[in-house]
Amino acid sequence: MSKYSTDPLWADVVPLPTDEGGPNPLAAIAYAAEYEEAMSYLRAVMAANEYSQRVLDLTEDVIDLNPAHYTVWLYRAATVFAIKADLREELEWVSDTARAHQKNYQIWNHRMMVVGELGDPAGEAEFVEEMFGLDGKNYHVWSYRQWLCRRFALWGEGEFAFVRKMLETDVRNNSAWNYRWFLVNGREAEGVKGVTDEEVKQREMEYATEAISKAPQNPSPWNYLRGIAKASGGLKELKALASEYADVSKPNGVRSSHALDLLADILANEDKQKAGEALDLLAGTYDPVRKNYWEYRKGLLGLPATAAA
Repeated sequence: MSKYSTDPLWADVVPLPTDEGGPNPLAAIAYAAEYEEAMSYLRAVMAANEYSQRVLDLTEDVIDLNPAHYTVWLYRAATVFAIKADLREELEWVSDTARAHQKNYQIWNHRMMVVGELGDPAGEAEFVEEMFGLDGKNYHVWSYRQWLCRRFALWGEGEFAFVRKMLETDVRNNSAWNYRWFLVNGREAEGVKGVTDEEVKQREMEYATEAISKAPQNPSPWNYLRGIAKASGGLKELKALASEYADVSKPNGVRSSHALDLLADILANEDKQKAGEALDLLAGTYDPVRKNYWEYRKGLLGLPATAAA
């Protein structure tokens, strides 16, 4: 049943139907009648540059039908600001929409605009944690958390406590490791040192090393340590730790393929033959799925490929 054509509130609007190339388009999209009608009225109000409560209600209908329609989101934001809608009510609506459509990035862009206009992040950290309870690796939510941190200078212990809790819940959450790196190193433009500060560096190395002890085959803390070493001196200082988890001189001496990979990188500048042995172990035993890659790494060292078994 038509919703807008029979509503007196919309009697003054002439809808603009979809134009897909004349009366007999080659490949017409089979829109639902409800969606087609709503969009025809939205096109009309957009053409007239109308911003009103009825337009806000219309955009809500369209977003309910197609939450990925970014043009509607942008027009909704323009309408919210033009009519000076209650921004807290808008956030409540956005929150409900986010719960229903977790992977929709337009929701988070809209939320940024609304919270930015409010100039107050009250309640946002709690809502973000609620969303992480649904999916702790949602990229759009992590990006929003970074924006909140930058926009409102939330660099204090509260954010570190939050990310510690996330990693205690799932030490393999690479998104949480990336966020910790952001917290530590994200203020260089302000002149705030990250891991180039010796005290910060030691703290972060100890944190990552402890995480490795809990799950040696987890790549995230190994990558985190690589980042620290490259930013503050070089991989060589990680040799003792890598050797602890990948002793190529002992049978069954490898507890982590990521440690073995790191050791191969370190040995490449010290003992190419030993580096080649580490790469052979990766190719033949500990990561044979990427055998061609490890052989390529050997080639970069000027070593012959491993003989076929």
